[in-house]
Parts: sequence; structure tokens; C-alpha cells
Amino acid sequence: MTLPNLSQNYQKLKKALLTCSKHNVHPVNLLAVSKTQSIQRISECAALGQVAFGENYVQEAIEKIIQLKELGLQWHLIGPLQSNKCKLVAEHFDWVQSVDRIKIIEALNQYRPSTLEPLNVLIQINIDNEPGKSGCLIEQVSELAELISHKSRLRLRGLMAIPDPQFSSNGIAFEQMQKIYSGLRTRYPDVDTLSMGMSDDFPIAITYGANLVRVGTALFGLRNV
Repeated sequence: MTLPNLSQNYQKLKKALLTCSKHNVHPVNLLAVSKTQSIQRISECAALGQVAFGENYVQEAIEKIIQLKELGLQWHLIGPLQSNKCKLVAEHFDWVQSVDRIKIIEALNQYRPSTLEPLNVLIQINIDNEPGKSGCLIEQVSELAELISHKSRLRLRGLMAIPDPQFSSNGIAFEQMQKIYSGLRTRYPDVDTLSMGMSDDFPIAITYGANLVRVGTALFGLRNV
């Protein structure tokens, strides 16, 4: 099977991000979603200038992090996090975007090595209250944010959401996220990241203030599953 042209996809995506964000106060950053991608493909993407990569599965990600250590990449966990994986995550990742409960906050802070910078975390909100979906409820955000702000090994950077596609297309969920994010920024000075929008909906997410978009398919092509 012929792999999609990564360089062409990357340049096209970067151009689209610039176009979509021309009215934004802050630049929009790209998180390359590299789950199931090979070491070689990630290396090729890094050679194009991409630094931040997002992974869903802890064990798969750690193998990549170790093998690509010399490239100085930035690694984000964007998938659901089980408490028994918190030690591995705290020791290897730079960001965790899927923080959604007290138990995870306590474990990540406990296991983050003091030799490393504080772990950057985003609170994931289940913005559409979808059954079985990861993320906290809107009314839980304040409590989780306050707890994180008092953890010396964690740094609260903002919010993340994966809206139901039927709501993301009309911007309802993104607008809600923007309002919650704005309120959080007034209370916590380190908050600077609103992670929302993927290959199919990042343009509309950006219009509602997203400044970190998580893109896999539009960059690497369809995944082999």
C-alpha cells in the first residue's frame, strides 16, 4: 500500500491552520496524532518541523518515546488514562490532555519525578454528556482545576474536549468550551491551551478559540486498524 505524501499533507495542513486562525489573537498549534503510526513515519514528520505528537495508548507510546528520545519531541497523552498506568505516564510524557478525575490527579502528581519539569495537564470535559465517554462533567471543572493548582508536580494548562460530531458541526459544544475556558483563564495564570478540533472539524473549532488542534487522518492518512 502506498503511503500518503506526508510532506504535502503537512504543508497543506499548516497553510489551512494559518488561514483558519488569521483572526485569532493567539497562534494555533498542531498536535500530530501519531497513534498506530510507525517510528519511521513519526521521524519523517519530525524532520518536517513537527514537534508535538499525541498518543492514545500508553504502552505503544512509551516505546516510541524511548526510541525517538534524541529528537527532543513533545509527547501528549490524549487517550483515556487508567490509574494503573499513571506512573508510566508521569515518568515519560510531557502533557496529559485526558485528566478527568481526582484519582488521576493524585496519582500523576505522586509519580511525576522531581527531576522533571511539572507535568502539563488539561482537564478533559465530556461536553455533550455522552454515556461511557471519558471526561468530567462541566460542574466538576472548578473542583478539579483547584486541586491541580495545588499540586507541585502538575501544571494546569487548560481544557480538552472531543465533542459529539453532530454537535461539533454547528459549534454548540465548541462555544460552550470557549466560555468555560475563558472563565478558567481569569483564575489561573498558566492556563493558555484550549485543545479541540480534529481532522474533520478543526476549522470551526478554531473559530471558537481552539489554539491546539489534534490531527491524525488529514496528516498521516487513514489508519490501519
